Amino acid sequence: MRESLRFYIDGKWADPVEPRVGDVINPATEEAFGRVSLGNAADVDRAVTAARNAFAMYSQISKAERIALLEKVIACYQERLDDLAETISLEMGAPMSLANTAQAPMGLAQLTTTLEVLKDYDFERTRGTTLIIKYPIGVCGFITPWNWPTNQIMCKVAPALAAGCTIVLKPSEVTPLSAVIIAEIIDEAGVPAGVFNLINGDGPGVGAAIAEHPDIDMVSITGSTRAGVLVAKAAADSVKRVTLELGGKSANIILKDADLTEAVTHGVQKCFGNSGQSCTSPSRMFVHESQQAEALEIAKEVAVGLEPGDPSSPDTVMGPVATKAQYDKIQRLIQAGIDEGAELVCGGTGKPDGLQTGYYVKPTVFGSVRNDMTIAREEIFGPVLAILPYETEEEAIVLANDSEYGLSGCVYSGDRAHAVAVASKLRTGQVHINGASADLTAPFGGYKKSGNGREWGVEGFEEFLETTALMGAFP
Repeated sequence: MRESLRFYIDGKWADPVEPRVGDVINPATEEAFGRVSLGNAADVDRAVTAARNAFAMYSQISKAERIALLEKVIACYQERLDDLAETISLEMGAPMSLANTAQAPMGLAQLTTTLEVLKDYDFERTRGTTLIIKYPIGVCGFITPWNWPTNQIMCKVAPALAAGCTIVLKPSEVTPLSAVIIAEIIDEAGVPAGVFNLINGDGPGVGAAIAEHPDIDMVSITGSTRAGVLVAKAAADSVKRVTLELGGKSANIILKDADLTEAVTHGVQKCFGNSGQSCTSPSRMFVHESQQAEALEIAKEVAVGLEPGDPSSPDTVMGPVATKAQYDKIQRLIQAGIDEGAELVCGGTGKPDGLQTGYYVKPTVFGSVRNDMTIAREEIFGPVLAILPYETEEEAIVLANDSEYGLSGCVYSGDRAHAVAVASKLRTGQVHINGASADLTAPFGGYKKSGNGREWGVEGFEEFLETTALMGAFP
């Protein structure tokens, strides 16, 4: 049994104000393998006080000193990659192949990308006779999810450290132990006391206290739209900056001139990656009506080949979903698709054969889906793909945009310029052209109920800065 019963506050491991312990469940076994303390508002107060006191010093250190500090954090992170991968796999069920190649390394990639942004960033600019200066915003409260734990922590922590801010982090109570390793990395790297603070806990006990705390200058959450709305409301009284990276129901438009086999295969693999637990998952695939039958056959063949299994096995490509609550939600939505008349191409409700223990979901594909069906409207956050027919490109664009979300999307075409022309009409924060990979230097964030603000790259870095204009600074 792994235990972490202290919080990281002011450069030290500290006991909680009130002892309250929560189990960490392995979703492959449905059994507890760890325990952590769950904090409350008093613990948040202690962490915020430490961060506020540290800000006076840390905000003043030079750019060169922050560069050196990030380089040390990167070196310490590299030493713990194996520990992070193993822990993430146990916490949220990622196959070890994914944990080793993507889950753990993504946090490192966020650090190295932020380091390059910091090296090139000019904090002072002139505009006529005015001097414009960028300053760190202050104490930042971070609330992060379980689906990509190190990526979602480091895409906030790295730019905050680079900008000169101080931090109070509440990771997901589903994946707290990987966050504890990050705190150990921060400590080993010699980040000054109070600059980074970690309080484990749940949303009502810790998340709400962070959102409403008057001495926190900015709060950033990655999570569900429901959670983001609650955070924004709690933060409103103190008029702090709020950035929200929330839900998604991303559209994948496969144009008639695309290589159908390649596009559908890649689309299914992207949708089912990380067991479908990515907010950017392209879970609505739009295919021309004349190609619908062929697309369903291709999708079925790919989905059936993505057989779930034990995350610890090197051959496993899909593990369980992270929690029982998530499993139950996915089952409800699959049943809704059946009840509302969508064509069940493969998968369905219940657990895969031979996997009755663990939160395993059958890779599921629906065809002949209408855009008003529940499975086309709600974020499922599991390995469930809805394939929708369209008659014209204009209709595909309208249907793709007919969503309360706007986080990501995909367009496939045999003509790149054609794909770009269609992609430019989508109301979404990112679009991947012909299967393009993620770009950590590109701004990441959404339209509509997918949130506000941006992460990654220069735009993400600037979310942690305030602007002062000194008029008449120059003759």
